Amino acid sequence: MCLLLRLRKDSQMMELGKYQTLEVVKKTDFGLYLSEIGTDGKHSVLLPQKEAPDKIQIGDQLKVFLYRDSEDREIATTAQVPVTIGELAVLEVKEVNQIGAFLDWGLLKDLFLPFKEQTRKVEKGDKVLITLYLDKSNRLAATMKVYDLLSTNSPYKKNDLVTGIVYEIIDTFGIFVAVDNQYSGMIPKNEIFSPIKIGDTIQARVINVREDGKLTLSLREKAYIQMDSDAVMIVEKLKAADGFLPYHDKSDPDQIKREFNISKNAFKRAIGRLYKAGTINITEEGIRLV
Repeated sequence: MCLLLRLRKDSQMMELGKYQTLEVVKKTDFGLYLSEIGTDGKHSVLLPQKEAPDKIQIGDQLKVFLYRDSEDREIATTAQVPVTIGELAVLEVKEVNQIGAFLDWGLLKDLFLPFKEQTRKVEKGDKVLITLYLDKSNRLAATMKVYDLLSTNSPYKKNDLVTGIVYEIIDTFGIFVAVDNQYSGMIPKNEIFSPIKIGDTIQARVINVREDGKLTLSLREKAYIQMDSDAVMIVEKLKAADGFLPYHDKSDPDQIKREFNISKNAFKRAIGRLYKAGTINITEEGIRLV
């Protein structure tokens, strides 16, 4: 996914979108010209004067990032760019116009995110997980389609708590999460009980590590822990409804999910605990505070 810029007919090359070490081959009033170490310097890129280190000499070596400026010229920078080709980063949407979105990545020229590379329509201020690629015009651009770049060798195991960013949602499967912005995780659709959108940062529990290393996640704690918070939530809803709610262990699961944002099994566990504690009565009409 990286463009190789031809320098000569041999194997020498420079790469856009990556850091590399180049040699100073020429000094001018407006900057330094850099080229591959040990080459004849016929193909060189400019490092602007404002980024040139003090007392730099011809023959010295510098680590720089290569990209194209607003005039489409190859240019070098010593800035710390947050993402390179093959890596992932969360960047903020700076602007959206009729051709796509533009992301803030710390350079004078914002990073272009085409509409076709968005997994959902983004808006100014959104934070999105992206990687770099080179388009057909040999320009660096961003894509939100990062599934294949996520690692499957995470250090996490079952019941570990993790943090990640939502990068894609497929209704038939669930919510795809980049754990620590680098590991592949998914929340199955039967584990989703509240609205979540792409770009959200979530905390979840690992409920399974698949054979391929991908993580299956849940937004809920272990059943015996979650039951306490579910019970408290149900009591609060009962108080707000003057002590009665028309739901019980035979209520429709979809109604339970819409009203309480939990599964029917979780609801039954919670009201069972409340009943045993003498907090509620369960009747054919519903549940009532004692």
